[in-house]
Amino acid sequence: MTAGSENEQKKPSRRGGARESLFLLGCGVVAAVLLQAFTFRVFWIPSESMENTLHVDDGVVVNKLHGAAERGDVVVFKGWDGTDTIKRVIAIGGDTVKCCDAQRRITVNGIPLDETDHLHPDDFPSKDEFEKVVPEGRLWVMGDHRSASQDSRDHEEHGGEGTIAEDDVTGRAVAIFWPLSRAAVLSTQDTFARVFAEDR
Repeated sequence: MTAGSENEQKKPSRRGGARESLFLLGCGVVAAVLLQAFTFRVFWIPSESMENTLHVDDGVVVNKLHGAAERGDVVVFKGWDGTDTIKRVIAIGGDTVKCCDAQRRITVNGIPLDETDHLHPDDFPSKDEFEKVVPEGRLWVMGDHRSASQDSRDHEEHGGEGTIAEDDVTGRAVAIFWPLSRAAVLSTQDTFARVFAEDR
């Protein structure tokens, strides 16, 4: 065997390298599709109802493996008209949600919510008074820009008196990824933790 033939055997095949690259690329695409289908999805904000937390055309990452929705979560769900909708969970099954106390704050199980961290700065907790016991398996949801949001207050003609079914929740919004100037992680405000602590 000549030195030339030995060198030819040692050289990797260009065709084999290309096949390997295509295979790895394909695996990456499949992994991304599976993540999108089963774990995460992207949701684009369609209206001003969640300002100032979320602006029109913001892109948010939604975790579809969110578990049970909790008070304070921002969730994407199948809305009253059948389209994808995004709102904040204010109360869960078994809670009594009321507007408003003497200081015009919404209360959950008698505990007032301090909503200054997420409520639109030019808005108020609610112009409409209400008091509801949320049925088990359902959620009371509201936008952060209350005067620009059609939410549980406006859909009492539907089953559950405006609440939504937990099973209709697609996932929890966990982060803003677009535009880059607004990129941020979405966290639950401390005021909702107070309600949880009182439950215990």
